[in-house]
Amino acid sequence: MSGSTDSPRTASQAGRRRLIVAIAAGLATLVVAGFALAGWSTDRASAQADLEARQNAGAHASLLESELQKFRLLPRVLTEFPDVRAALADKSDAASRRLDRELEQLAARTDAAVIYVLDAGGTTIAASNWRAPTSFVGENYRFRPYFQGAMRRGEAELFALGTVSGRPGFYLARRVTVDGRRLGVIVLKVEFDKLEARWADSAATTLVTDAAGIVVMSSDPRWRFRSFGPIAAETQRRLRATRSYGAARLESLPVDRSGGDLRIGDDIFRQADERVSLPGSTLRLLQPAGPARASAGATARVVFLILLILVGAAIVTLLRLVERQTMRQAAHEALEREVAARTRDLSTANDELRHASERQAETDRRYRAAREELAQASRLGSIGQITAGVAHEINQPVAAIRTFAENARAYLDREQAGKARGNLDHIVELTARVGAITGELRNFARRAPAPLGPVPLQSAIDGALLLIGDRLRAQGIALDVGIEEPAVAVHADRVRLEQVLINLLQNAAEAVRDTECARVTLVAHGDGPVLIDICDNGPGIPADILPQLFTPFVTGRPDGLGLGLAIASDIMRGFGGTLTLVPSPLGGAGFRLTLRRA
Repeated sequence: MSGSTDSPRTASQAGRRRLIVAIAAGLATLVVAGFALAGWSTDRASAQADLEARQNAGAHASLLESELQKFRLLPRVLTEFPDVRAALADKSDAASRRLDRELEQLAARTDAAVIYVLDAGGTTIAASNWRAPTSFVGENYRFRPYFQGAMRRGEAELFALGTVSGRPGFYLARRVTVDGRRLGVIVLKVEFDKLEARWADSAATTLVTDAAGIVVMSSDPRWRFRSFGPIAAETQRRLRATRSYGAARLESLPVDRSGGDLRIGDDIFRQADERVSLPGSTLRLLQPAGPARASAGATARVVFLILLILVGAAIVTLLRLVERQTMRQAAHEALEREVAARTRDLSTANDELRHASERQAETDRRYRAAREELAQASRLGSIGQITAGVAHEINQPVAAIRTFAENARAYLDREQAGKARGNLDHIVELTARVGAITGELRNFARRAPAPLGPVPLQSAIDGALLLIGDRLRAQGIALDVGIEEPAVAVHADRVRLEQVLINLLQNAAEAVRDTECARVTLVAHGDGPVLIDICDNGPGIPADILPQLFTPFVTGRPDGLGLGLAIASDIMRGFGGTLTLVPSPLGGAGFRLTLRRA
């Protein structure tokens, strides 16, 4: 009887000991898991914030570079502008006032803040803001570094406050030199209010600092003209001498970089830097760490709650097993094995759940990263195509302007004023056309295409031949033009349609450059849609590039960009038409434009 009585008591005590050990182990597991999850959530939040900061920094740097590239070409072109040279050479009021109006129109078309011309002494002789109370005309900017640098090196760039307007901006300066004489400097000021407003749509703070660490651009206006560190006394004296930042106090931001985070006041950020082409400048993107840490903390709490439920369930199960052991000693060992088996199952299930959760989190992270990288690549591809295409698209009008200007000068020397006036009228039309082309490229960059309407086909073809005809004649190319219906009008935009025609005629001229009896035909026909066939007797299209003929950067010429046919195809799709390759009756290459009748 004694052995029979002691056996349940011993089993019950052993069960209680096992229960106590299990509860202690569960509590220890919860404590260790809590610390581990806290560290994991902090690391995960920092990694996520760093990833978002790098992606946003790249996107915002690309927006800034796109704006800079759009404006850097304009001062180079203006240094060759006849009226700029005439005003600097003559220094007459009539020439300067005429140039005032031309610069005013150009600034309005290009969104430049102001364009102005300085003589060799640094005095403004003409400016696009000549009507405004803050006109630059008559002001002297000899002390400005951009004037001094342009006169010495030919060009200079500077971010500074305007001494008259008091508004910050980026100054692009190019020297005007004629026959070795340095006549003066053409200056274009760009303001970035719209770009900073676009940056402000992001939750992050985006800013650009100069070589001295001073914030020159910021999505938060409160940070502008404050520094990321103390400014040396010599730097402060130089900035005051050049009045680069006016009367700004250039106070230091309360920056604390301890612990891997960037703290400014009460705000915590993760920082990503990108180099930009502003002289000595860096784009800094400050991604708030709070949202990412809150999200990671919430995830950690959910995981901890699941673990708590599992441990609680295990403890409850053990309690029930102990109760059953005291009631049924005979089934003690079987129940003990069952408890061990269930415990192992719960542990395995917990491990599998944790691994599945980690794999799912990693999969989600990779998917978001791949999606953001793809979107970024698409945006950069569009901006790169527009930037690379600017010079390609306006090259012919600029060359034609120069040819007409040279001819006009010859006519004036012969005292043939009527012919010279005609050439000047052509120059005015071509200048307007260049403005329309650059406006179109700007609209394309803003996703705002120009409206379409009826375009007389004869007029569009005449305009294209006006730009490309001299080149064809200079190469000795026989050009045959045939239009079945001269009065027909098509649904398009004249400037972009001329772009397509010029591009195809230029490609044909390149193809027949080394061909004897070179010949190109342009034939417009069709009873329904209007078909325009441009064919040549050159060597044709290489077979290896046919499948990708209209893909950007694919070209058969060693010196070609591979953008012309891609841009032309995009323009035709915008018209509701097509650009296709057709057999050439001359034996070379043939392209067909299909357009709707207006």
